[in-house]
Amino acid sequence: MADKLEIMFTERKIANKIKKLGAQISEEYQGNEITMVCILKGACFFACELAKRITVPVQMEFMRCSSYGDETISSGVVKIIQDLDKPIRDKHIIVVEDIIDTGRTMHYLLEILRQREPASLKLCSLLDKPDRRVAEVNLDYVGFTVPDKFIVGYGLDYAQKYRNLPYIAEVTPDEGKGE
Repeated sequence: MADKLEIMFTERKIANKIKKLGAQISEEYQGNEITMVCILKGACFFACELAKRITVPVQMEFMRCSSYGDETISSGVVKIIQDLDKPIRDKHIIVVEDIIDTGRTMHYLLEILRQREPASLKLCSLLDKPDRRVAEVNLDYVGFTVPDKFIVGYGLDYAQKYRNLPYIAEVTPDEGKGE
């Protein structure tokens, strides 16, 4: 048996939404340069496509953090595994994430970035899962709001599988034991 995938957002629908987000960001930052901070690993697909749709100058930075370790439930302790290469003071920063669910990690990360004194700091997420929110996080740009389901594709994974899917799907893991 294999995991069951049910498509929620097609590749075309995602591309159209990213195009709209890129236009909105371009309009709001007209005359300025932005630095996109991509949160690895999941947001890399979204961040690259979004950057291609933004018409103002864009610099890319990358961060990787975790509050899960080897567990499936957040420990509540956020660990920065990879930090930014360059200072962000006086720069227009847009943090780009694949999905915001509990908000714990992003709340912590945004506090750290605010202390670095950027000119502005905004958050862009392809997916928002508000039903799981336990920490307050203001999303400035959102692709899609999703229910509390296990979602894969377009950078989101299940046990490191399915990141490469060109669409977003709900996954129901195979619970079968016999093969």
